[in-house]
Amino acid sequence: MRLAKYLAITGCCSRRAATRLIRDGRVMFNDRLANHVDSVTLIDTPDGQDCLEKIVVNGELIQTVEAKEYWIFNKAVGTDSRLLAELPNSLLHLLPKSPRLYPVGRLDKDSHGLLILTNDGELTHQLMHPNFGHSKTYHVQVDRPFDELFLANMAAGVSYKDVTTLPCVISRLGTDKYEITLTQGLNRQIRRMSQALGYKVIDLKRVSIQALTLAHLAEGEMRPLSPVELAKLQLSLATS
Repeated sequence: MRLAKYLAITGCCSRRAATRLIRDGRVMFNDRLANHVDSVTLIDTPDGQDCLEKIVVNGELIQTVEAKEYWIFNKAVGTDSRLLAELPNSLLHLLPKSPRLYPVGRLDKDSHGLLILTNDGELTHQLMHPNFGHSKTYHVQVDRPFDELFLANMAAGVSYKDVTTLPCVISRLGTDKYEITLTQGLNRQIRRMSQALGYKVIDLKRVSIQALTLAHLAEGEMRPLSPVELAKLQLSLATS
């Protein structure tokens, strides 16, 4: 198995992130700098799977392949999705010691709502890679009422900086609130789309990713996905 794929299935990071880490010289393979053609040999152990090679990422020895875990988290405004120990408001300080979990993508600090937490690097890769075009739905409030032209312009795609967003699905929730479903994951996309049309986002909540919703999960809480939720999510990924 190629090294980048192995790092993804250990939960260390996504496959794309692993490729970047190898490129940037942050991965050691049997006491030398790793390269993209390195491969690992897996062996079965009582705790999962391990490899015969010594692999160190950012100074941390990569151990066995843990059993896959899938959790949901209702992030509050102010929680930083980056896993940085020096940040007192980092998500890192809220995660359980075991299993080792990582967020699938990010919600910026001023946004709240659904985050998937997992150690499944392949699922992370599938959800985050733009080629797959998986859907994420948000409820958004802006700073003043908008008209139907605003909705039409948002749906058609908005140009800002050097990008034009893909068409999306949008509907009105109130005089100053809308629901939007994106298949892109551009940085601060909804805020920048709204701003380009003259509106400021004052509240942004992610309510679903593919078939997965927050349901009745309270803000600031996290839990493992139920078997039904996981099956629905995996089915939606396989069929989209």
